[in-house]
Amino acid sequence: MLIGIDLGGTKIEGIAMSDDGDELFRKRVPTPAGDYRATLQSIADLVSEIESSLNQQGSVGICTPGAISPATGLLKNSNSVCMNAKPVYEDLSRVLNRNIRIANDANCFALSEATDGTAAGEDVVFGVIVGTGTGAGVVVKGHVLGGPNAIAGEWGHNPLPWPQDNERPGSACYCGKHGCIETWLSGPGMSRDYPDLPGQTPDARQIVVLAGEGEETAELCLQRYEDRMARSLAHVINILDPDVIVLGGGMGNIDRLYTNVPKLWGQYVFSDRVDTKLVPPKFGDSSGVRGAAWLWNE
Repeated sequence: MLIGIDLGGTKIEGIAMSDDGDELFRKRVPTPAGDYRATLQSIADLVSEIESSLNQQGSVGICTPGAISPATGLLKNSNSVCMNAKPVYEDLSRVLNRNIRIANDANCFALSEATDGTAAGEDVVFGVIVGTGTGAGVVVKGHVLGGPNAIAGEWGHNPLPWPQDNERPGSACYCGKHGCIETWLSGPGMSRDYPDLPGQTPDARQIVVLAGEGEETAELCLQRYEDRMARSLAHVINILDPDVIVLGGGMGNIDRLYTNVPKLWGQYVFSDRVDTKLVPPKFGDSSGVRGAAWLWNE
């Protein structure tokens, strides 16, 4: 039995799967806000409940924002800030009394979709999560690519490629730089790009609706977004040349991206033809927890 735990800022989700990927159990519990020890205990209690309900023990994989630093062994870059600079791997191994595997949420997303999702059977998969932030993971022949710095796939904190004059220097990013891909392609990034009109401050979802209704300002905003997405993914294709790019997160629900972005990225890719596929995820926001479980089946 494969157990996956998805540690989020507001909820902790647990899943149990068979070796074939069939779901046996699923439950969500609230994440104790700002309480490191209580968060560890909530994970342990959820694993215990899964195993008691199914009357068997399983392997445990953990999906978390951020990554374990190879330099210190401590968690870094997590938006659940109480987890940062803590020995999460060691502490969870001790609390659960077993070996565990742990990976970044974007890596788990990519692994899930590469294992039995829309990118199943492909050699090189780039799994993108674009929502309130922007991240990605890389899976090569069924294995997560982590890298010596544990940052493989940190696509969102590179500058927007081929910036136009009106895109420089770009908005400030929480990482300390300006003009990061995340500041343009995240949901807040799209909203920020919508012209500041009196009484109108639509979020990304509303902009998409307005564009669908023929509102010109929203349509132009969405077209700019598509071109920036095309440039940003073309950069990845030029470096990694993936077979498939899976586009997850809230922004991945914009259906027109799957048609329009591939029509645009060819002008930026250093090739006479682009055969990379851009696809939506099969498992949506469940891919993180499924990918955590699959960490033991790489």
